[in-house]
Amino acid sequence: MRVAMMTREYPPEVYGGAGVHVTQLTAELRRLCEVTVHCMGAERADAVVHQPDSTLYAANAALQMMSAQLRMADAAGDVDVVHSHTWYTGLAGHLAAALYGIPHVLTAHSLEPRRPWKAEQLGGGYRLSSWSERNAMEHADAVIAVSDGMRQDVLDAYPAIDPSRVHVVHNGIDATLWRPGPPAAGERPILDELGVRTDRPIVAFVGRITRQKGVGHLLAAAREFAPEIQLVLCAGAPDTKELEDETAAAVAELQRQRGNVFWVREMLPTEQIRQILAAAAVFVCPSVYEPLGIVNLEAMACATAVVASDVGGIPEVVADGGTGRLVHYDAGAAVEYERGLAAAVNEIAGDPILAAEFGAAGRARAIAEFDWSRIAERTVEVYEHVRKP
Repeated sequence: MRVAMMTREYPPEVYGGAGVHVTQLTAELRRLCEVTVHCMGAERADAVVHQPDSTLYAANAALQMMSAQLRMADAAGDVDVVHSHTWYTGLAGHLAAALYGIPHVLTAHSLEPRRPWKAEQLGGGYRLSSWSERNAMEHADAVIAVSDGMRQDVLDAYPAIDPSRVHVVHNGIDATLWRPGPPAAGERPILDELGVRTDRPIVAFVGRITRQKGVGHLLAAAREFAPEIQLVLCAGAPDTKELEDETAAAVAELQRQRGNVFWVREMLPTEQIRQILAAAAVFVCPSVYEPLGIVNLEAMACATAVVASDVGGIPEVVADGGTGRLVHYDAGAAVEYERGLAAAVNEIAGDPILAAEFGAAGRARAIAEFDWSRIAERTVEVYEHVRKP
């Protein structure tokens, strides 16, 4: 079987969960079928790269993205299945399917109707991205949702979709890459470089600066963290300059109030993120919207307890009372939510035995239920389901 994998992100340019998903899934799929990756950005030897129309250099970012998708669709004809990821390539998948008469499989990593704050970043482009996503969703031969919660979101947001076309295939984790333990031989010890002490509890966050990830809620909750707790905040790639400034002001105020706050703005290599997760007593995921949350799996695979909001697909990953704590999120009760985050973090960080128990259970769960080889097999089953004779 020949598959055209369509994605905006692909190594070395990966900045979010969708990019991680495509990277790991493609590696496993290539054991089962022939995969050609179509992506955007810098030229790569192992993928076909598509650039926006250069004459649109001053256009809205969404329009530029659509122009790259036209080129992607044109190049993806000689395959049996086209598989797109996120609205960044959904239009390309839809057009390729219509142009060449091949089935289109779309993986839904998030939904534009559930992310209205994206209008801050895209302006009128948000209406374009929303139209593009709806069109691709409603016409795809199959939609893969990364969690049961995401499947329900898809059906709620797009009721025109036949439920039989929406399949649940979870995200996965490479537990050999994400593992507990000290820095790998010859690797930089990032905690030493940051000045973080390993003899005191560490609480970690890894994610983009976007409304979705709830960074503001975490910074508010951190005001009530126990004094000995160190917060390592790996947060970058802000959606807007205003959001970046807002976050910087909140971090500065928190540092004045309590200290022990270490903000890493640049994208760190995987090994250094692994070191931070593995050393942490608690990983915090304060997302207000999360279809699944690969980063929770990464922390669990590093044998780290997780405190997370109970939104979207997170409860399908984090077992409350087993691998960490879930905190109820209510948009109308932000203060209560932030206090709940702080209480859960303080409980686990203050009890090394409980933290270790949650961490060990988390790694066992990640290995047993979220292995990428099984995810690839289930994805091929979807391909076979829609493949045209």
